[in-house]
Parts: sequence; C-alpha cells; structure tokens
Amino acid sequence: MDVWSYTLEGYNAEDTVINGNRFLIGNGYMGYRGTMDEWGRAELAAVNLAGLYDQNGDKWREPVNAPNGLFAKLFLDGKPVSLGETPALRHSQTVRFRDGLHCRDTDFGAVRIQSVRFASMAEPHLLASRLTLTFQKSGRAELLCGVVTELWDINGPHLFDFAYRRGPVLLAEARTGELSVPVAAAQATVCDFPRGEETEENENGVFRRIRFDAEPGTAYTVTLLSAVCTGLDGPEPGERAVFLCETARAEGFESLLAAHRAKWETLWQNSCVELRGCDEAARALNASLYHLHSIAPRHAGSLSIPARGLSGQTYKGAVFWDSEMFLFPVFAHTEPELAKSLLRYRIDTLPGALKKAAEYGFRGAFYPWESQEGGAEGCTDYNVTDVFTHRPIRTYFRDRQIHISGDVAYAFWRYYEITGDTSLFLEGGAEVILQCARFYLSRAHSRVDTDKVELLDVIGPDEYHERVNNNAFTNMMAAHCLSRVPALTEVLAGAAPGYMDGLIEKLDYQDDLRLLRGVAPKLCPVFAEGEVVEQFDGYFALEDCTPDTVRSRLLDEREYWGTNHGVAAHTQVIKQADVIAMMALFPSLFSAGTVERNWRFYEPRTEHGSSLSSCMYALTACRFGRSDLAWEHFLKTASIDLEGGGKHWAGEIYIGGTHPAANGGAWMIAVLGFAGLSLQAGELTLTPRLPPQIRSLRFTAAGKQITVTHDGWTAG
Repeated sequence: MDVWSYTLEGYNAEDTVINGNRFLIGNGYMGYRGTMDEWGRAELAAVNLAGLYDQNGDKWREPVNAPNGLFAKLFLDGKPVSLGETPALRHSQTVRFRDGLHCRDTDFGAVRIQSVRFASMAEPHLLASRLTLTFQKSGRAELLCGVVTELWDINGPHLFDFAYRRGPVLLAEARTGELSVPVAAAQATVCDFPRGEETEENENGVFRRIRFDAEPGTAYTVTLLSAVCTGLDGPEPGERAVFLCETARAEGFESLLAAHRAKWETLWQNSCVELRGCDEAARALNASLYHLHSIAPRHAGSLSIPARGLSGQTYKGAVFWDSEMFLFPVFAHTEPELAKSLLRYRIDTLPGALKKAAEYGFRGAFYPWESQEGGAEGCTDYNVTDVFTHRPIRTYFRDRQIHISGDVAYAFWRYYEITGDTSLFLEGGAEVILQCARFYLSRAHSRVDTDKVELLDVIGPDEYHERVNNNAFTNMMAAHCLSRVPALTEVLAGAAPGYMDGLIEKLDYQDDLRLLRGVAPKLCPVFAEGEVVEQFDGYFALEDCTPDTVRSRLLDEREYWGTNHGVAAHTQVIKQADVIAMMALFPSLFSAGTVERNWRFYEPRTEHGSSLSSCMYALTACRFGRSDLAWEHFLKTASIDLEGGGKHWAGEIYIGGTHPAANGGAWMIAVLGFAGLSLQAGELTLTPRLPPQIRSLRFTAAGKQITVTHDGWTAG
C-alpha cells in the first residue's frame, strides 16, 4: 500500500459529495473541492476562500466561493465527454499527500482524459492544472475552458454585478452582496498543438473554445492557470489576478510545480510522523496531516482555521473551539509561527469578544461560539430544524457555551508552556487572558448561604445536554483561566518588567485582580481520587442507558438528539467527550486510576456524535496504559476523511465536509498519546505507550529526530 496517496477506482454518483472532501486540494488561502475538470454547481464544484464572508438577506452568513477558473469540458464531434454524463470504461481519482496533487484518469473509450491539479503552496493565489487528452479515433475536438460564475452556494448567492474581460487572459470580476468586497478570478491557457480559438461570455461565465482535429494515438496537453484575488488582499484584485496568470504562464507549469513541491517538502520536514507496522494507519495519519497543511493560513499571519476547513460553506465557515483544542497543539509542536497565527486571530478578534460579552450584560471577553471575521458571532439562535415539523429549534450554543473563552486562554498559556516564548503575551495575549478571566468573574454566581462559586445555565462539550449547572469541564476551564492571571504576572515580571502593571492600570483591573485570587479555587471542581466525576449537577439522576438504546427510539435517522425534547436529553448518553476531555487537557490533575474509572464509565455512554470525541478517549486511554483501547479510536479519528465518516446532517441541516479537528486529533494521539511526548519550554520528555499494531514512530520535536519503539526512544 502506498501510504502517501489515496486512490479510488470507479465512479459512483452517490459519492460525489464525499469525494469532493476526500480529494480536496488547498493552500490555506483557498480550497478546491475534489471534483472533475468538467463539473460545475450540480456536482458541488467550489473554490472556497478563507476569511471572506457574506450574508444574503436573512440567510446564514457563510464564506464566499470564488468563480472556478480551472473549468474545462471536452466535446468530441459535438457531443460532451463528461463523467456521469458519458459512460466511462474506467475511472480513478487520486490525492497525493506528499506534494498536494489531485490526479484524475478517465477512459471513455474514444478518448482518455488525465489531469494533474494543485493549489500552489508557493503562490497562494494560484491554481494550476494540466490536462492530457489521448484519442483512440480521429474527430473534431473542442475544449471549452474558462472561468465559471455559476456557483454552488448553500445560503447564496454571494457574488453580484459580474463583469468579464476576454483576451489572452480571461477575467471574471464581481462584488459580494453584503459589504461589496471585490472578487476576481482569471484564467490563462497554454497549448502545445495547433488549434483554433475564440472567446465568449454568457450568464455562466467567460470562456475560451479551443478547437482542433484529434488524431488517434496522439496526446494533446492543455495547461490551465487560474488566479483568485479579492479586495481583502489589496486594491484592484482583477489586475492582480491577470498579472499572476501572465507571470505563471511565462514561468511554465513544470517550474510552478517544482516550487509547489519544494514548499510541501519543507512542511513535511517538521511535521511528518513515520508510522511503521500498519500501512492503513500510516496512510490515514498522512492524510490527516495533508488536510491540515492544505487549510493552514500561512499567508495571513493572523487567521485561524474554520471547523470544516476549506471544504465548503458548512458550519458557516466559522472558527470554533476546535482551533485551540485540536489544531493549535499540532502546530505549536511542529510550526510555532503558524500556531501564533491561530492565536493572533483571537487577539485581533478580542473587540468582538468584548462586544459580545457586553451584549449579554457581562464584562470582559465572551468569544463567539462560531467566530467569523472581526470576531463576529456567526452562531444563530436556531441551529437545527425539526425533521417532523420542519420548524427551527431554539438552541443555546451561542449563549451558553461559555467554555470557549477559557479554551482560548488555555491555548495562549499552552503556547508559552510548550515553547517558553512570551512574545504573544506582549502582542495582546496577556490582555486576552485578563479579559477572559474578567468575563468569568462577571458570569459566575455566588450563593449567599454557602462559600461556593458556580457557573449556572451552561453547555459543556456534550451538546446533547443544554442549560445545565456546573459542568465540570466548563468550571475547570474558567478556574484555569482565572488562575493564569497571577501566573502571567509572575512570568512577565522577569520577561517584561512593568508590562503587567501598565496593563492592569490600563484595564482598571485592580479590583478584579483581588477578586479572582479568591474565586478561582472556589470555582474549580473538587475531585475525589478514584471517583467518577459527575459531568454536571444532576447528571447521575438521568436515565442510565446506552447510545444504541437511544438510537432505537429514533423515528427518523436525521433527528437531532439534543435540546430539551431530544431523545438523549433526559438520559446519560452524551454526544462527545466531556469529563474525559477535561482529563485529557489537565493530565497532571488526575491519577491514571481516576482517568481509567471515568473512561470506563463515560465511554459506553458516549455516542461519539462529533469527530472531536474519539481523540480525547484515545489520549486518556494511553494515560492509563491501554493503548490497545486507544487504537480503535485512533483509526476512527485518522481515517474519517478517507472513509467519508462523521455526521453529514443535524436535523435537516447539511454539516458535511472535511474534519480538521479529527485531523489534528490523529497527530495528537500518535505523538502525545502513543509516543507520550511532553514539551516544556522546548525541553522534551517521552513516555511511550505504543499499541501492538505499531512497531515504531519517528517524528521531529524540539529540533530533534525522535524514534519511538517498544524498547524505548532515542533522540538524534
């Protein structure tokens, strides 16, 4: 088995949506779905842009899909040659992880179409494709290629006022409807054979018709080069896109490909995890890291990664807590500058978090549950539709998932713990932590008849139980956030004398500083050694049953399990790791025996209805020495985008796409779980817990090549 690629043989129309995710290419600036060269809106072809959003009327706000500049459809003797429309003798589709290539090979009998496509890692605005057309009989061939503006949108349309330019480079320009941001896509072509050409434009885009007489046994090569630019990148994005196409055409496909491959090789030098013993697992792990690299916003410096990456517009293209909990750890260990980008996004969006807290009547920073540009809250009050009444169901994710602010603060502190670098604190990270702590002081409740401090009416990671009191995970994140303020003061006293004093004075934080020292220990949950931690007040009194029992009560497989009337809401069945997630994030607070007892209690009660869940169960299984229990969760996590797993519907809402959190979780299980890596200020220790299926792991950490086997580990 080739562990550095994934190939699917044959064509099944029902797999079109899933394959668009499986075979995605991207470079952080944009993601190009794994569709055929000749496909369009009906097959969910899309060029998804990072960081550009639009709202059409009262529909959900979502990221913008750009015009598709790699479109190419062949006609032979006047008849279309298109997969799904024309019978094919054989077909295969491949994604190559090592160098980020999408390859297609379709034999229609009369003609064989092969293509190689990439989203340039060297120039983030550039897409390139090389088509090879090999004919078995003579005929009149016509290749229609151009920039398609008939776009797939879930809640669109988002682009208006299209204008086209014909010539050596085709150009389509438009503006978003909400904020009138210009968007431009250009295309240039290179052919190695005599042909006739003419250009045209219509309501679907601007096109070039390339006509030639096909000879049997002859291969005809056409290179397509497309550039995408928007008003967020600078002035005159249309001119910039044309210039990039002209430059790329002069440079040539092979040169562009070489630069692209060189960038990919640099990325793998620090992030590659060589897993020996199970090729299936090695390929799944490589695929996970490939997808993470494809969506990482290296071009921006202060941008984060949406919950569905750049695979489409689901989840509104928003940044969730996934970014801090599941993506940040990978890059903090392998690419610290990129980890900084994810956290700078939270610094830049602090004003949005302050605004949201104020809207709810609180002080400090309440980060959006679904963060869009500028920290705008993308989460609505109605996120699920009832499959029976078709009416929206009120959910409280936006209002009550307050652990998000603690998650953000946790990541800033972990960056410091892992690297020893205090620079992010001085760039604004210290203020983020102080404002998140202030929010919890404002949000917490203190009863007059006890000394207890509580967080009431919240939702933890387990979203099937809404509006609960004292969720252990939430309380722990809040308490940790509060305790980081005095710790931060101590750290920066040596690194940046006077900085914290100035910040505390600027934020008028003196009273808060005195208050949080007393609140943090009262808010922190009390854990008894060896006992099962109650997920929230009253959890143990709920019906004790299994996910299969709950599933048997469904009247429609698309029913949402949560909310007050959901089938799981009044049971102990949970959506995903909650208490176990807390134990994974704070390993020093819980003994191996306590972790194991909680694992054995909660795992049978967990539906794993989120791709975030299995990772936490795998990490904690390694903690108590049962990497064999972690193995199944590892495979499920790492292979999710190859197998097309995960939920695709929440009620009547489509939530499909790639799973960046699971991609990050796969690396976490392999390196932090199986290898047992711990980095503290750049100093590493390892406690290997390899499952029997793995002979060895090899990866880079702290600038050293680490090899882990069942006999121990070495660093060179």
